[in-house]
This record gives sequence, C-alpha cells and structure tokens, in this order.
Amino acid sequence: MDKYRNNDKITEIKCLHRYCQSVKLYRKSFVRKYGVIMKKKIDLLNGPIAGTLAKLAFPIMGTSFIQMGYNLVDMIWIGRLGSGAVAAVGAAGMFMWLANGVTTIPRIGGQVTVGHKLGAGDKEAAAEYARGALRMGAFLGILYGIVSLLLNNQLIAFFQLNSPKVIWDARMYLMITCGLVVFSFLDQVLGGILAAMGNTITTFRVTTIGLFINLILDPVLIFGVGPIPRLEVAGAAMATVLAQVIVFVLYLRAVWNEPVIFANLHLFVKTRKEYVREMVKIGFPPAIQDSLFSTISMVIARLIAGWGDAAVAVQKVGSQIESISWMMAGGFSTAVNAFIAQNYGAGKGERIRKGYRTAVVIMAVWGAFTSFLLLVFPEFFFRIFITEEEVIPMGVDYLRIIGISEIFMCLEGAATGAFQGMGKTVPPSVTGIVFNTLRIPTAMLLSATALELNGVWWALSLSCVLKGTVLPVWFALVFRKFYKNYKEMKGRSV
Repeated sequence: MDKYRNNDKITEIKCLHRYCQSVKLYRKSFVRKYGVIMKKKIDLLNGPIAGTLAKLAFPIMGTSFIQMGYNLVDMIWIGRLGSGAVAAVGAAGMFMWLANGVTTIPRIGGQVTVGHKLGAGDKEAAAEYARGALRMGAFLGILYGIVSLLLNNQLIAFFQLNSPKVIWDARMYLMITCGLVVFSFLDQVLGGILAAMGNTITTFRVTTIGLFINLILDPVLIFGVGPIPRLEVAGAAMATVLAQVIVFVLYLRAVWNEPVIFANLHLFVKTRKEYVREMVKIGFPPAIQDSLFSTISMVIARLIAGWGDAAVAVQKVGSQIESISWMMAGGFSTAVNAFIAQNYGAGKGERIRKGYRTAVVIMAVWGAFTSFLLLVFPEFFFRIFITEEEVIPMGVDYLRIIGISEIFMCLEGAATGAFQGMGKTVPPSVTGIVFNTLRIPTAMLLSATALELNGVWWALSLSCVLKGTVLPVWFALVFRKFYKNYKEMKGRSV
C-alpha cells in the first residue's frame, strides 16, 4: 500500500510540475504575443495629464515629421531634375491631398468612436467600429484608385500645364501614387485606431522604417543604378508607393496578436449599420472640409500657373517647407483627439480641460518657433530644394508671407483635435470650409493689384490667421457650456 501511495505522490508531483511548466510557458507565450503591444499603450484616463499627453503626442508628432519626410525626400531628389519635374509632382500631388480628404471619413470616424468606446469600457463595440473603419478605408481606397487610373488625363488637364513633358510626368505620378492609394488609406486608418487605443509608438516605428526605405529607393529609382533604369518622376512615385506597402505589412505584423481590438476584428463579418452611420456622421464633416481644401488648392494652383511653371514649383516647394509646421499641428491634433475621446467617453471633464490647456501652450510655442525660422531664414531653406537663381526670390517671398500665419495654424490644430475628440466635427469643418473658400476671391482680388503673385500668398496666409483665431474662440464657448454641465452633474452625484 505504501508503495502505491508513494507512486501516487510521485505522479502527483510530476503532474504539478508539468502544470507549473505549462503555466510558465503560457505566460511566456502571452508576453511574447501581447506584451509588446500592451506596453506600448498609454493609459489616457489616469496619471499626470502633461506627461500622458506628451507620451501620446510626441510619437504622433514624430510620425508627422516622418510623413513630411516622405514628401521632402521626394522633393529634394525631384528638385535635382529641375523646376519642370517639381511642377509635375506639385500638380499630381494635389490629388493625393484630395485622397487624404476622402480617407478622413474612416480615419477620424474610426478613431473617435473607438476612443469613446474604449473610454466607456466597451471593448466589443470598439472592435466592431475598428472593423467598420478598415472595411470602409479599403473600399474607398480601391474606388479612388480606379477613378484616378481612368481619368488621369482629364484630371491633370485641369491645371493647364504648358510643357508636354511636365504633363506626361504629372500623369505618370498620378497613376502610380493614386492608383495604389489603398495602402495609404489603410495605413492611415490603422494609425488612427492605434492612436485611439493609446498606442502611438507603433505608428512612429513603422512609419520611420517606411521613410528609410523611401530614402534608399528614391535616388535608385529616380536616377537609375546599374540594371535599374532612370525613371525620374515615375521612380519617385514608385518609391513612395513601395514604402507605403511595406508600412502596411509592418502594421499587420504589429497588430496581428493584439488582444483587445485586432484579435476580435473578424473582417468578413458585416458591421452594424448604426455603427457605420455613426462613423460617417463623425467623419463626413472633416472629410468634406479636407476634400474642399484640396479642391480649393487645385483652383489656387491653376491661378498660380498663370505666372508660369516656376511659380507652381515655388508653391509646391514652399508648401513642403511649411509642412514642418502644419504636419506637426496635424500630428498633435491627432494626439489631442485620442486623449479627449477616451476621457470624453469616460466622462472626465476636468481632465479634458487640463489636457486642452496643455496642448494650446505646446502648439503656441511650436508655432512661434516655426514662424521665426521661416521669417528669418527663408532663402536657406528654399535653396535646399531649388537652386535656380531666378526662382529663389519668389520662394523667399512665399516663405516670409506664409511664415506670419504659422502660430495661428498650430492653434487651429489644437482646437480641431479637441472638437473631434468630443465627437463634434462640425465646428472645425464649418470654419475650414468658410475661410478656405474665401481664399479664391481674396487671391484673385489681391493678385490683380501691385502685389501680383504675392497677393496669392497673402490670401493663403490671412485665411490661416482667421481660422486660428475663430476656431479656438468657438471651442472655448462650446467647452464652457460642457464644463458647466459636467460640474453640475458631478455636484449632484456627490
């Protein structure tokens, strides 16, 4: 009997040992699968507000720099081909701007709704909203690509470019970048969902890798190396698209085993209609704003083309240099959006108030810094891209005039993110639509004076000053009402 008892004890010990080992292995597997992503998430609902917002914002702002880098790298290399190539990319690139407006529906709609549901603790609904956003992004990207391929000639003809070479290059750039824009769409939607989760570092990392790939591919495909032919403008387009494809693959690898949202996506399951409607309701106003902005920019570009291809090149290069400000503003706006969305869903009004104040201070400082750079060192920055002496004075005028508006642009970005985080996308959209539309008559009026081409630049700058003044005041009024109701409800609950 003792013998059997001893055997039973030994067996029991062995089973216990095996169980402990299996638990240990499972734990290692779980950490290996989920730990990386979980550590990357930032708790937006608790902790020091300034530190939390900074941790969320800096990777997004870094990502914005990287995204700006895609365009700057392209422009540096394309600038070596001459102002004609720059003009071609400038014209075709307008339709990429328009594409970004279209993808705003699933990107903003998905980010805000996912943030609200995560803040409220409803992870299942958050996953369903994420699924709907990705499906919508894929559909819109494919549709936009088909239209771009079929109508490329008619779209480029809108700008009335002068040189046949410039026209052909513009068409090629349009067909490649917009024809395969679905990868850009999905990259942006995935980035928005991760931001809503408090995970911005993944977006920064994969986008950084994409930039380095673009850095390598640009000179190789533009100028040719060994058996690779010289593709010029078409090569720049191919480099950008290949980088976007690789970024998409890296996104998939990063989120494949994420346990909260992406493990429950079920992409082939239909999203509920009311969820789709809510995303469209939130995302449609900023999409209209962004798309209209792109359309207005095209009209302005056509007006600028009246001063020749060099003027088009100046506007393209100048806007890329200026993007150091507005890309940062856009990136920080995304951070504010995510921060406020979760706290709004959790009903934390005081945390929203402090978070927005912190955002305003940071953006004001950054806007003042970029204004200083553009006003004091315009020629230095412009010569990085174009060295043709007859074009330099035009570029200097552009940067100095636009430089005045940078701080206002940054303040507009902070207010836009705050409105969107609360699910109120109409105010920033209305503000943008009204003052961006006024750019056209203002540009026509001022350019007819002694200002000539500089009148167009002044129209752009003044519209930014007005938006950066009106929208923050509007948010202050809306938030005052929200905060008053929040304090009253909190007082009653005590």
